[in-house]
Formats: sequence, structure tokens, C-alpha cells
Amino acid sequence: AIGALLGLAFILGTKQFLEKHEDLKVGGLVGADAKRILLIFFVMTLHSFSEGVGIGVSFGGSHGSELGLFISASLAVHNIPEGLAIAVVLIPKNPDKLTSALWAILTSIPQPLMAVPAFLFVHYFIVVLPVGLGFAGGAMAWVAFFELLLEAYEDTNMLTTGFFSALSLAGMLFLQNAIDERSHS
Repeated sequence: AIGALLGLAFILGTKQFLEKHEDLKVGGLVGADAKRILLIFFVMTLHSFSEGVGIGVSFGGSHGSELGLFISASLAVHNIPEGLAIAVVLIPKNPDKLTSALWAILTSIPQPLMAVPAFLFVHYFIVVLPVGLGFAGGAMAWVAFFELLLEAYEDTNMLTTGFFSALSLAGMLFLQNAIDERSHS
């Protein structure tokens, strides 16, 4: 709960900071578009730090190889919609495809960077993992509900947004269940 509240506080603080910079430019994006993509980029990147710690910590202990493999595979599948979230926000603004792909990839770079030290120093990282994951969850919840879903609704309609959100959730649950079943067999 503390981590989730910290994540929400981070989002609100970042939004306030970005609001003070009306002339913000990111690549070819300016103003509100640049602020939105930066907010989502910051959240996704910080979220990846916590996930990287989770990967490293999961490889520790007596069952680390099985749990670590499961967590790594789950997060690999989980990174697909995260990358798509970045690309979907960028593509309507017409940057080139390489730029969109690079922004999407950069948000996940912290995972391997944090996984190795977390594995090597698992006894130190295990203490902060719940707060870090809570922080990431709180920040991601804000972005998902108040940025991505709101923009999808504004660009389409409630039925389309609801249908594809439910379809995406079902697909992710199916993939996670399939990975979980394979890791226990």
C-alpha cells in the first residue's frame, strides 16, 4: 500500500512538474503531446526498475531457477503490451517507426540492468521489493486508467475501448496461465 501511494504521488508530482513547462519538446512532439509521452515513458521506465529487481530476486533461493524462469517469461510477455502502449501513444503523432520502437525498447532497459545486482545482492533487495512493486503498480494503474484508457475512449468510443481492453486482458491472462502451467510441469 505504501509503494502504491508513493507511485501515485510520483505521478501527480511529475504531472505538476510537466505542467510548468508549456514549451516542452520531445522529438517532433510539443506541448501536451510531449508531456503525455514523457509521463508514460517515465512511468514505464520506473516500472521496469522494479520488475528488474523482481527478476533478480526471483532467481535467488533454493527454487530460484524455476521461479526465476517463470518470472522472467511472465515479464517478457508482459513487456509486449507495455511496448505497444508507448508505440500506440506515439504513432498517431507521426514520428518515424524506428523512433517509436526505440522509445518502447528504452522503457524496458532497466530490467536487465537491475536484475543482475538484485540477484547478486538478493538479501539487500528483497527488503525493498514490495515497496518497489507497489510503487510501479500505483504508477501503472494511474497511467492505464487516466491516460491510456481515457485517450482510447476519446479516439474511439466506449464499446470499442471496452471490447479491446477486455480482449487484451483475456489474452494476457491466457498467456500467463500457459506459462504458469508449463513451469509447473
